[in-house]
Amino acid sequence: MHRRSFLQTTLTGLAATTVAANSRPKELKTEIAIIGGSTGGCAAALGALREGRRVVMTEECRWVGGQLTSQLVPPDEHPWMEMFGGTRSYRNYREAVRGYYRSHFSLTEEARTQTPFNPGGGSVSGMTHEPKVSLAVIEWLLAPYVSSGQLTLLTEFRPVAVTVGGDRILAVTVEHMLEKHRITIAAPYFVDATEQGDLLPLAKCEFVTGAESRGQTGDPSAPSAPQPENIQSFTVCFAMDYRDGENHVISKPEDYAFWRDYVPAMKPAWPGKLLAWHMSNPITLERRVVDFDPREDAGKANAPLNLWLYRRIRRRKNFVNWEQDADVSLVNWPQNDYWLGNLHGGSEAEAAKHLRGGKQLSLSLLYWMQTEAPRADGKAGWPGLRLRHDQAGTEDGLAMYPYIRESRRIQAEFTVTEQMVATKGREASGAEKFADSVGIGSYRIDLHPSSGGDNYIDVSSQPFQIPMGALIPKRLENLLAGCKNLGVTHITNGCYRLHPVEWNIGESAGALAAEALRTGEPPRKIRRDAQMLSAFQARLRSRGIQTEWPTLSPR
Repeated sequence: MHRRSFLQTTLTGLAATTVAANSRPKELKTEIAIIGGSTGGCAAALGALREGRRVVMTEECRWVGGQLTSQLVPPDEHPWMEMFGGTRSYRNYREAVRGYYRSHFSLTEEARTQTPFNPGGGSVSGMTHEPKVSLAVIEWLLAPYVSSGQLTLLTEFRPVAVTVGGDRILAVTVEHMLEKHRITIAAPYFVDATEQGDLLPLAKCEFVTGAESRGQTGDPSAPSAPQPENIQSFTVCFAMDYRDGENHVISKPEDYAFWRDYVPAMKPAWPGKLLAWHMSNPITLERRVVDFDPREDAGKANAPLNLWLYRRIRRRKNFVNWEQDADVSLVNWPQNDYWLGNLHGGSEAEAAKHLRGGKQLSLSLLYWMQTEAPRADGKAGWPGLRLRHDQAGTEDGLAMYPYIRESRRIQAEFTVTEQMVATKGREASGAEKFADSVGIGSYRIDLHPSSGGDNYIDVSSQPFQIPMGALIPKRLENLLAGCKNLGVTHITNGCYRLHPVEWNIGESAGALAAEALRTGEPPRKIRRDAQMLSAFQARLRSRGIQTEWPTLSPR
């Protein structure tokens, strides 16, 4: 069994104590119930807790934090994040990660004085780091509220039933993943911060899946007809290091023969086998050659991208006695994106089948890299690649939860469409300005290959706002979207799904639920009343949530 961090054990123990004090109650009452401890869910909790509200937050994994922790994905961020463009609490989280390394790790003097400090030295962002550090920081942020009893944290619980009265959710029942103990949570307000919008079908909340048609949304990149089962690929991530001269080859995965020879059937075409050092260029869809060499510490000028460095989460040269250490790289690449089926929309058996498929693909990719992958020196395979179970916190070494790019999405009061945020046609004016903005974000419209056979859809976008209307369902009065399940389309999901945007969505949702309790008015009324909306936005800004961008160049 893998050892938990001291803080994780403490938090879990505190949460368990809160529940055990009532001899494992079957019912809990709170002011705000956050179902899902995702990145957005944790931010929603912080947004509500700082307003003095009592919160119950559930999470089906052992770790809270979602894509930052249990999914193993280091942040993808826009280029201005070191200066602005994220909520104060998100930027504080980033600095706390750096501070955690400085306080708890033996860093070299060069690393200690590096500004800004990138623990992993990965090229995907300025903040690649180990998921357990994110976990420790998020737990630290939540710890005072757990200790005081203001926050009840229920890990390893998933929603299984919802009680609805009219247009309101009355209670949500969650079940322990292993023990099957059920707890029913009653609250005036609920936030769905699950990775796949799990509350929506349970509550019979109107929602959308997959790709809408061009006629439905006006999105130029949308298909001509609706494709509700056409959902972006998910990825079962894993971490690995490299021990030169050692043999850490895993047992051959059951499905290895299939994945070794698999050629994606994509529109437009994928350039050959999936397990290869080439892929589709996300923007041009032309063949793009990449490199892989776990011995390199930095990329070479005018050379292909070295995937080893892309999402490296630990750079050994940042640490004292680095000669005895090893780089750790996180594998979340096109080569282990799984698009042969979906994790929601079908039966539990179908979801289990495709989750297994995603795991087999990732293990097959690792085995291929260890045994057959071509090398620049003419050899084949890197047997010294070692699966880092400790980074994942699991027995199989794979992420606790797959990296989800596309959730069920609420039919919202307001839906963000492609033409509102895409650069084309808005070069001079920037993205559409929303009077009800509750945050900002920036990322290209980046859709990975999908289960409907689409290759990448990658469109330049402008720095954008998050409209409050996108957090509010058309009908239900006391449910808010807290992560990727907000009112966006299949296309605009591609720029609203990344870490800092999801954090902002969740933080604003938690704050909005608290505002509804404070004013006695539902979120829909707050949005439609100009005076109440203005007061709420001022409160958000006082809490460090930007609602407008300065003038910037498009990405």
